[in-house]
Amino acid sequence: MKLLDLTLPTPAENLAMDEALLDACEAGQGGETLVFWEPRETFVVVGYANHIAREVRAEVCRARGIPIFRRCSGGGTVVQLPGGLNYSLILRITEAGPTASITSANRYIMERNRQALAAASGQPVVVRGHTDLVVRAKKFAGNSQRRRRDWLLFHGTLLLNTNLDLISELLLMPSLEPDYRGNRSHAEFVMNLAVGADQVKAALQAEWQAHEVLESPPRAEMARLAQEKYSTEAWNGKF
Repeated sequence: MKLLDLTLPTPAENLAMDEALLDACEAGQGGETLVFWEPRETFVVVGYANHIAREVRAEVCRARGIPIFRRCSGGGTVVQLPGGLNYSLILRITEAGPTASITSANRYIMERNRQALAAASGQPVVVRGHTDLVVRAKKFAGNSQRRRRDWLLFHGTLLLNTNLDLISELLLMPSLEPDYRGNRSHAEFVMNLAVGADQVKAALQAEWQAHEVLESPPRAEMARLAQEKYSTEAWNGKF
């Protein structure tokens, strides 16, 4: 598996990177890849089908100059914060393998990530609600999946050493929540794993055997998607 540890200058570029890598693989121009990027500023990212008015305190975001973006995968809304870490896996879909369906891919990927992060943190990490990573019933990572015909994108945001207070300030209670949340507030529900990004990267890199650096990511397509899609109100504000 290839490794791409690359944080681009803007949120739009970082969000576009995942889609560009997935598209390249689907077009036969790439291989399985583990990606890391780290938010350098605070911004909100809604899932593909999320309605901003139902998930985000948009007036607070506007007053504070905090932008709202939309990603290409499903799942819930997240606040991207300095001190967090994003990872992405671009994996081949095989009919007879663990990535054959959404459910089997979730189980396969989440269990491998759980093992890696439990070892890195020394904490009892478990999987809850299909794609949440949790320690003692508090969530530190959410994940989502997008599938094409032959390839899938599985990516997530990990809270490591962030200002968690901003989540309650910027997000409403989610319109959909897993049963284990029990209607807890953001402050009661989320936590930092309190592990350095480099330590987490090393654990995931070892788990996925991602040792060969991806030297030539599809930068032209990344830039195009960032400008024509992820920087536009037509995409970000569509729901």
